[in-house]
Amino acid sequence: MPDADDPDAVAQRTRALADLERRVCACTRCPAPAAARTRVVFGSGSPDAELMFVGEAPGIAEDRLGSPLAGAAGRLLDELLAGIGLTRDAVAVITLIRCRPPDNRAPLAAELDACQEHLFAQLELVRPAVVCPLGNAATRRLRGDTARITAVRGVAEVWTVGPRTVRLYPLVHPAAALYSPEGVELLTADVARIPALLAQGAPAQPEPAVAHAHALDAAEPVSAAVSVSDDGQLGLF
Repeated sequence: MPDADDPDAVAQRTRALADLERRVCACTRCPAPAAARTRVVFGSGSPDAELMFVGEAPGIAEDRLGSPLAGAAGRLLDELLAGIGLTRDAVAVITLIRCRPPDNRAPLAAELDACQEHLFAQLELVRPAVVCPLGNAATRRLRGDTARITAVRGVAEVWTVGPRTVRLYPLVHPAAALYSPEGVELLTADVARIPALLAQGAPAQPEPAVAHAHALDAAEPVSAAVSVSDDGQLGLF
């Protein structure tokens, strides 16, 4: 775990996250979501989480509660985490944008661009080893391409996202999985492989100058993909 033996460093990053949250909550860069929101949904979880989940945007329930992944999808996530010995408090859960778009429409490209700075800042402060984008939108944004979740779910890759290099592990969004028992089974099997990824620790990080140069760039791969077989074993291809 990052800084596990350095409580002062964790405390410092916790304070920095609190400062970031205050700035995000005051943000009005996107006029329509800023006007429509009840509150900003900054994110939840541990300030030194090894595992981070990234959704697309807050919905009605999230906007009301101020917490990401509420409702049935959130309950499913909690059950899946319990299945691998984790709780919501032990991981980080955030979204690409922090305000509910009007009428629950998909976020506009300009809104995603405007909130990307907040996403990258959170990645840099939390420093997760494994990042799981949930669904098509988050997967495409963090990968910086047009990959479909059905093609890349359950495949882990070492990937640079803004200032951090992480083990990127796309998952079907819990809300989509709930449409069928098969979807829940698929997501359950993918989540069950997360401990094997966490056991590998965080990948090597880019040099500071490189990280700064990428601060506003899309994600990019830095190594071969890693697949996780049905028996939980990892292998390069």
